[in-house]
Amino acid sequence: MKKLITLAVALSTGSVLYAQEEPKIKVTGYLETYYGYDFNKPADNNRPGFIYSHNRHNEVNLNLGFIKGSYDNGTIRANVALMAGTYTNANLAAEPGVLKNIYEANAGLKLSKTINLWVDAGIFSSHIGFESAVSKDCWVLTRNISSENTPYYESGAKLSYSTNDGKFSAVLLYLNGWQRINRLNGNSKPAGGLQLTWKPTDKITVNYSNYLGTEGADDVRVKRFYHNVYGIFQLTDDFGLTVGIDYGTQQKAKGSDDRNEVFAPVAIAQYRIADKWKVAGRVEHYQDKNGAFIATGTPNGFKTTGYSVNMDYAPINNAVVRLEGKVYDSKDKVFMRNANPTNTNAAVTASIAVSF
Repeated sequence: MKKLITLAVALSTGSVLYAQEEPKIKVTGYLETYYGYDFNKPADNNRPGFIYSHNRHNEVNLNLGFIKGSYDNGTIRANVALMAGTYTNANLAAEPGVLKNIYEANAGLKLSKTINLWVDAGIFSSHIGFESAVSKDCWVLTRNISSENTPYYESGAKLSYSTNDGKFSAVLLYLNGWQRINRLNGNSKPAGGLQLTWKPTDKITVNYSNYLGTEGADDVRVKRFYHNVYGIFQLTDDFGLTVGIDYGTQQKAKGSDDRNEVFAPVAIAQYRIADKWKVAGRVEHYQDKNGAFIATGTPNGFKTTGYSVNMDYAPINNAVVRLEGKVYDSKDKVFMRNANPTNTNAAVTASIAVSF
């Protein structure tokens, strides 16, 4: 939509419609309620510890709700959003005070009049992965394991560039750490990252993101280097495929050449069966033998495959009703059922999500 409404003169009546500038401030929001049932029936009503979204068992609750204000005049931009929900409690537990309720808070300056080059600073969504905290925008109701165990949010500064046709973009990031608003006490080293996105057509997206930083206080800190690659392919008007793979390494000890490794492939297929109905299926695997990201204390670590089936009904464009069934199958007995270790975990989740 153009910034100025075209000046129109109705010669037959002599009336004039005067130009008006489009508002630069926008207020939007999102709300998602859900019910989840874990067939392992956890006594504390919390799903396994590596799950941070839709993580409560046998209760109706708010996963995520936020109100967002945005300003953009083409040279200066800013966003601020305040949130609540079980997502907030689980993902921002380490943040102090009112920072726990900040979904987004950043400001940016365009550095050139001729090219799309921006610098932004503050708190913003993660540059890693194809699934975000906003479930409505994802193909499957709940997140895959690698999305749950990489940052949902990050803080720092970023330099971003995109071509005028929108086919290529690059982002260079200076960060306070791995999913942190405040840097970890005792850690003096900043982190960084890179994101490259290529969209040769409106039906194909290919992305590479990485992260380089340290974990722990300075006297024991270890280096973490993480890579995420994915492609989103809308093969027909009704059928789409997303494939991704994560690979990360982390030092076993400060100064050591030995590394722990994490490997996580995932594939999702989505099909529109009718105008307002879609189905999706996901297969994923997550391998973290030495517990660098998900500690288990078992011989093979966290070596788990997940299967999900999802159905969506969207009565209007800005709302969706969803139902998902999901099963995890692990090599070791990393789950609990009736106070006994077990290899499997199954759950059903339903949600209603509305954006406005």
